[in-house]
Amino acid sequence: MNRFNKAFSSKADALLSGTIRSQPSDFKVDEIASFEPSGTGEHVFIQIEKTGENTDWVAGLLAKIANVPKRDVSYAGMKDRNAITTQWFSVQMPGKEAPDWQQQLPESIKVLQQTRHNRKLRRGALKGNRFTLVIRDVKGDFEMANILCEKIKAKGVPNYYGEQRFGHDLYNLKSAENWFKAGFKLKSRSKRSIFLSAARSWIFNHILSQRVTEGNWNQAQAGDVFMLNGSQSCFANDDDPSLVERTQQQDIHPTGALWGKGELLTTGHIAILEQEIGNQFDNLTTGLIKYDLKQERRALRLPVNQFNVDFDADHLYLSFMLPAGSFATVVLRELGTFTTYKIESKR
Repeated sequence: MNRFNKAFSSKADALLSGTIRSQPSDFKVDEIASFEPSGTGEHVFIQIEKTGENTDWVAGLLAKIANVPKRDVSYAGMKDRNAITTQWFSVQMPGKEAPDWQQQLPESIKVLQQTRHNRKLRRGALKGNRFTLVIRDVKGDFEMANILCEKIKAKGVPNYYGEQRFGHDLYNLKSAENWFKAGFKLKSRSKRSIFLSAARSWIFNHILSQRVTEGNWNQAQAGDVFMLNGSQSCFANDDDPSLVERTQQQDIHPTGALWGKGELLTTGHIAILEQEIGNQFDNLTTGLIKYDLKQERRALRLPVNQFNVDFDADHLYLSFMLPAGSFATVVLRELGTFTTYKIESKR
């Protein structure tokens, strides 16, 4: 059991086993934009479908085709490489005609549509993502899995950060630990962001894991800070009796700390729990504060919307929508242990 699974194995025993990502079409992700481009402006918006390609590499390719610096190309979020994904990119091209993108792109990248907007596409400008998954060679208790799927549909799942946040063999987390310890200057803004996110996410996952162990990750507790469903707006528990019912109805969700400068917003037992977890990783908390991240919050519960499941012989078919910043793999881990088919990376 690797370091990630050992830390976050507080779910019930796996009901199913199987293989995911046997081919890119087994893992489809469609980006759901949070706004409609205006149709005019200096930023060219391109919606593409990519197969087996890295998001950042595609951004560099678009910059090369447009003959602009890579910093002039933006996207709302990273998408899985070993998958078929649709997503938007923006390219800043004031006063310039857009090139024939498709003519200069490889077969693995298809242009679906193009328009313009007066502002660049910013990170996180997403409503969410729609996932369509196929798991092959499935074995296990299908009857109990169906019951669990109904529970997931009704109550959601723990909102862990997925393994990909931490990199292969926890490379991103280990790099953050080495960076914080050595204190060297990290020139790459991209790596800086990735390493800081990995450190912060690691602490959050441990806080959530402890709440799962205590059985209150999806229940209102004294001292909690809540987040409105579908929003980043947070507020503290003011002992309003309606908070219990609102939490049960998923109108609001308990939150966990995203570590940074400033005081924890929680109080009482919950604040003690979060501080004790932070103290376990003082090398990470010290680094996050040093590099000027501020205290933020993340919902402990992940609602799984439009959840559909079907079994066919030894195949499992899943489709669902998740809000931006969440991971399909944490939904899968509630159903079982699935082996990822190793696809050789081209980029």
